Amino acid sequence: MAALLNHETQYRSPELMAKIDTYAITVCGAGAIGANLVENLVRAGYGNLTVIDFDRIEEHNLSTQPYYKSDIGGFKAKVLANALYRAIGAKITTHTQRLTVENAATWLKGADLVIDAFDNSASRQILKDYSFQTGVNCLHAGLAADYGEVIWNEDYRVPSSAKEDICDYPLARNLVMLTVAVTCEILTQFLATGDRTNRSITLKDIIIQDL
Repeated sequence: MAALLNHETQYRSPELMAKIDTYAITVCGAGAIGANLVENLVRAGYGNLTVIDFDRIEEHNLSTQPYYKSDIGGFKAKVLANALYRAIGAKITTHTQRLTVENAATWLKGADLVIDAFDNSASRQILKDYSFQTGVNCLHAGLAADYGEVIWNEDYRVPSSAKEDICDYPLARNLVMLTVAVTCEILTQFLATGDRTNRSITLKDIIIQDL
């Protein structure tokens, strides 16, 4: 992996890259944010990742998520892990059942940090409560129409579930990718400096700002 990460190592530092390689991160959700985020993290040198998602790939996922027509019907988490293993030899742990209050302590155990990339309020609430109760770092990343946000747990408010429909909402790929990039950089800067920054992203005016 050293040659693969040559550019990243030159930009960061060998010391930070060593920390990135071993820091245990659990990404919850392997949809638009989660799947692209996992790919970014792996290609940036993160070597201790777990992905939780019980969903299977559908055709409407293909425009914003890194899957192929041949993947339709497969579990998102497993397809993603297999693809990244074939691409660069990454080894990712996966769970393909729904995260619940009952299994959260088991599946999130050992994580240094949890990233909430879920697409529903009930699952986001589980992660917010888990982080509050255990003290495990949790970073929430979400999208709504023209808006994205990346917020640490202590400042995060779970959105209302009213009119929530995870299959019927406007979503631009560019907003997904901007939000993913911001999430990755917030995480990496946290490991480098300890700083915890919150950011919002609006697509139409291409603005990233503090929250």
